Amino acid sequence: MSTIFDYIIIGAGTAGCLLANRLSADASRRVLLIDAGRKDDYHWIHIPVGYLYCIGNPRTDWLYNTESEEGLNGRALRYPRGKTLGGSSSINGMIYMRGQARDYDRWAQLSGDDTWTWANVLPYFKLHEDHYKGASAAHGARGVLPELMQSQTDPYVQVLRHRNAGGEWRVDKQRLHWDVLDAFAKAAQQAGIPATEDFNQGDNEGVGYFEVNQKRGWRWSTAKAFLRPTCYGRSNFEMWTSAHVVKLLFETQADGSQRCTGVQVWASHEMVTATATAEVILSAGSIGSPQILQLSGIGPAKLLQQHGIEVLHDAPGVGANLQDHLQIRAVFKVTGVKTLNTQANSLWGKAMIGLEYALKRSGPMSMAPSQLGAFTRSDAAQPYPNIEYHVQPLSLEAFGEPLHSFNAFTASVCNLQPSSRGTVRIKSNKFEDAPAIAPHYLSTEADRKVAADSLRLTRSIVAQPALARYQPQEWKPGIQYQTDQELAKLAGDIATTIFHPVGTTKMGAADDPLAVVDSRLRVRGPGGLIAGLRVVDAGVMPRITSGNTNSPTLMIAEKAAQWIVADAAESYWGQTPIWQNPKSTLRRLASHPLGEPKARRIWALTPKTLYGWLAVDQHDAHRHHRQGSN
Repeated sequence: MSTIFDYIIIGAGTAGCLLANRLSADASRRVLLIDAGRKDDYHWIHIPVGYLYCIGNPRTDWLYNTESEEGLNGRALRYPRGKTLGGSSSINGMIYMRGQARDYDRWAQLSGDDTWTWANVLPYFKLHEDHYKGASAAHGARGVLPELMQSQTDPYVQVLRHRNAGGEWRVDKQRLHWDVLDAFAKAAQQAGIPATEDFNQGDNEGVGYFEVNQKRGWRWSTAKAFLRPTCYGRSNFEMWTSAHVVKLLFETQADGSQRCTGVQVWASHEMVTATATAEVILSAGSIGSPQILQLSGIGPAKLLQQHGIEVLHDAPGVGANLQDHLQIRAVFKVTGVKTLNTQANSLWGKAMIGLEYALKRSGPMSMAPSQLGAFTRSDAAQPYPNIEYHVQPLSLEAFGEPLHSFNAFTASVCNLQPSSRGTVRIKSNKFEDAPAIAPHYLSTEADRKVAADSLRLTRSIVAQPALARYQPQEWKPGIQYQTDQELAKLAGDIATTIFHPVGTTKMGAADDPLAVVDSRLRVRGPGGLIAGLRVVDAGVMPRITSGNTNSPTLMIAEKAAQWIVADAAESYWGQTPIWQNPKSTLRRLASHPLGEPKARRIWALTPKTLYGWLAVDQHDAHRHHRQGSN
């Protein structure tokens, strides 16, 4: 088994799958993708409602739990994270949500890099998007060449265009309809929330049905979109599953700086060292990436010393800045309208649900966990929408519990920009031990105030005329709770995570002591950057996005892939013109299939265009090689 690669990607989750696709598109580069989970061949991964059987299942979930939280009145929460190909995109709520333009403009300010503004990130969302309505100024679609793919000089674009890449991430309309959700949407409008048909144009204020990452009624994970079958058919791609990264490996360079040279991996029954000649990309997520960095000697020095780990770099920001969306679930009993509670409480009802999905790929089995959404302000003084509703035609006591026997709907609301900050910290020097996850929910007065105000707003929406015909009655939390103090304490009793942890390896400007990576996601080390090491996942977000976090993570990976390819091109060619380095140029041209039309266009040669042509055309020489390990 060869263990020398150009790129090693740790984590086959949301970011890792896209990176594997983009970096292995250059057939001259060997790419290794490592994941601790198993393949995504568990049937419930692919049926949308199957998240009920994936979360809390060791087959697909890391089974993390938080520490006991003071803000939750001493409770600890289950903290699901995907442990299979596709990562959390294989077990999440499938909601396609970018957030607000101001989120990214703020990132640009915090990082000191305008490439993170909304205007500059939008093309990267569109590059891999396949929107069911087709291409537009706001959305991308398969078969329509996005603006990023029109460059004639960018080596990243040259490789992707040759591979017919782009448009892999399907965004679909939900295949269901519920009268009670339509009534809630009308009630929200009566309460002053405008209707919207698109949450993803930069201002997501409004109420409407969510768009979802599904394709013809099946879950569309990043493993389906970016790995299979594309990467599996590439001879330069290799994948290790059920393989746990123990730590990163480093060497000291001649100038005294550090370089990441590879990883140590526990591959089921043996310890293996894999070497990266170009880069190691850490995409293990907001929990896994800081854990691996800390185990490798990059993190808070006192914490590392406490566990007997040699300190490579004292980085207090590794594992700090944890942010998450905490949802507060309100349940309302209704009469005279169908909900999933009673539709699924009999064998006949379940049979009809199964039959509809089998025949039409629609109905309750095609449901995302939440169907209707709303973005608004918790009070009139808020300058922008600061809360999000997830509304469902069902109710239960807690996730994983049976549905109630009566008809009801649930309106969950979360604070989009919490000021509470938590931590992820290793508990030992063993890779197999889960870290301590402490989100510190509701630890600030501002967050407690938003919690109380949002519960009041929920009651105001439900009291509107549009829902009156169904006679809604507050079942949970209960109308007896009215004061700010009562509602804040109540939120601590009933609130749960909505599974959006970010920020634990945040990017930032050079003068930010908690910034783990720079604006191009390169890891900072003693005296400068650590060569050959990036973090590319939701952990690099300096502030959480105002909405669901899966698709913003894909955008981050798309931008990172372009930077990685550009750095490789610059490293390959350096600053020397081709005619000043004829030997290496001719050596590569000698093995190039000169019969290709674009190879004949020698008058257009530049370092970047030639790199792109040569890299992509090597695919022809490898086309008949064996499929990479997977």
